[in-house]
Amino acid sequence: MRRDCRANAMNRLPDNPLIRPSDVPPSRDDFEVVGAFNAGVARVGDEVLLLLRVAERPKDRPADACVAPIYDADAGKVELFVVKRDDPDVRVEDERVFRWRGDFYLTSISHLRLARSGDGVHFTVERAPAMLPEAATEAFGLEDPRITQIGRDWWITYKAVSPLGITTALAHTADFRTFTRRGVIFCPENLDVVIFPEKFDGEHVAWHRPVGKHLGAPSIWLARSPDLIHWGKHAPVLLPRPGMWDSARVGASTVPFLTPEGWVEIYHGADAGNRYCLGAALIDGNDPAKILARSDKPILRPETPYELEGFFGGVVFSCGCDVRDDGAVTLYYGASDESTCAATTTVDELLDHLGGGKT
Repeated sequence: MRRDCRANAMNRLPDNPLIRPSDVPPSRDDFEVVGAFNAGVARVGDEVLLLLRVAERPKDRPADACVAPIYDADAGKVELFVVKRDDPDVRVEDERVFRWRGDFYLTSISHLRLARSGDGVHFTVERAPAMLPEAATEAFGLEDPRITQIGRDWWITYKAVSPLGITTALAHTADFRTFTRRGVIFCPENLDVVIFPEKFDGEHVAWHRPVGKHLGAPSIWLARSPDLIHWGKHAPVLLPRPGMWDSARVGASTVPFLTPEGWVEIYHGADAGNRYCLGAALIDGNDPAKILARSDKPILRPETPYELEGFFGGVVFSCGCDVRDDGAVTLYYGASDESTCAATTTVDELLDHLGGGKT
């Protein structure tokens, strides 16, 4: 497979974008897909599965109005909230969001959709959603899933977004056909939750990202749980670094994977200009709160047209990677909040990259 070597430690696939919005059939005839990105990743047998975040909006939208599709849990369906753009109480922030009388609304609603591949490059997207909004905490949609395999089971953390705030919810599957919700596990505002695939001292461990409204930059924290449902023992583990590529905020991206040197976490960071890049951290193999090394420079930054231009340009954002037994790593990432792309590296290359990283 030919590689395009223009990024630190990562080689973009020449087939990028692998999945575009036009490759995904909408969930209903009157909607259009505007994003297929930020996929959780799982390898099941000989297949690579992507659990995509699929963002949709109504096809027919008045040019003079702002439209927000919202799931009404009482009615059991999506309703459209419409306000005129010339309403003095409307504030349009960008293509994704607007505010009305101080309240926040999304112009699209997201669900989770499976895509399958035998080679990790060419994917077939399933026609039916895997998980649609069905709770009041999911009124604005389901976003950014991460998938952790524990034994024979698969546990999915995802953002559940609503007027109540951004929470993180948990779902379980044994076959990627049937999904069982286990409810909200982190209250607002908390996102970017990744669960380690192994226990530490008999406890499950997650990295999560609480968002304070008054004090403290968005940082990665650690939590522990006896059962994946109840979480406590919270402590900060990875903070933004002034003057660096991750100076404004950081958050976990992929589920951590174990190497001979320790756990590797590929995380995202943003600077003061809101440019999202990806870096890596090396974590002690026995202590998920101990950072051994960290990227001085991003392993992937927005550079190509499909990363710089799109629904929300200047963003590369990952929710999962596929690590093979031979040490090959394929990182799947969302580009410009619009399409799904991939880049490759190896475990050895990532460890070499982290050799001089500052913590």
